[in-house]
Amino acid sequence: MEQGTRGELIDRLAEAVGAAGAVTAGAAGAVTAGAVTTGHPVRVAVDGPPAAGKTTLADELAVVLRARGREVIRATVDDFLVPRAQRYRRGRYTAEGCYFDAHDRAALCRFLLDPLGPGGDRRFRTTAYDAQTDTALSPPAATAPADAVLLFDGVFLLRPELLDRWDLRVLVSVPFEQTVDRARSRDAALTAAAEIERSWHDRYLPAQRLYAATAHPADHADITVHNTRLQNPTWEVRPG
Repeated sequence: MEQGTRGELIDRLAEAVGAAGAVTAGAAGAVTAGAVTTGHPVRVAVDGPPAAGKTTLADELAVVLRARGREVIRATVDDFLVPRAQRYRRGRYTAEGCYFDAHDRAALCRFLLDPLGPGGDRRFRTTAYDAQTDTALSPPAATAPADAVLLFDGVFLLRPELLDRWDLRVLVSVPFEQTVDRARSRDAALTAAAEIERSWHDRYLPAQRLYAATAHPADHADITVHNTRLQNPTWEVRPG
């Protein structure tokens, strides 16, 4: 277990991204028909429960990586939801609906993770869903350089269907009840307190418990960030 300032944590994560990039480049550096193939972008998962601080952490890491000359692709699982009718087909307040029905994992792989992975053409899209219109999207593709970094934050990213598509897996860990407190502070201006309480206690937290019991994300994280104290976090790096 390591402990330090927020800046020291971000520096440690940036070092881990660099190490993962060296691995992906080395794995792909084979000579084919007289040309040297390059590695693929580093795909980084920033996983954790709602209101754990995933988006903030990924944004802070993006700033540091860009300052070091890396091109960063920022994306979030919230842009890979399925339409509401499918998302809530088991009911609005169910753990199973949240875990199994909320996200379009096929589109996430097809649009983003596979194109940026080994053998991909690096032509990617960062969204497949428009929340305002509740419709699927297929925007024009962009092309990533081989040394780019994808920083992707969201819930349930270390589930079996996605596990092997990440080159670096970061898990942001916060006690579940603390996430409720953070949600109250974050969402109070937009969402009634009773709705926040019900969403967390009937949907989000039971879904996280289901995820932990079935996918065991802590066992697969390369780095686990204990984000209870935002400015003085602790973190664990998995050996090897």
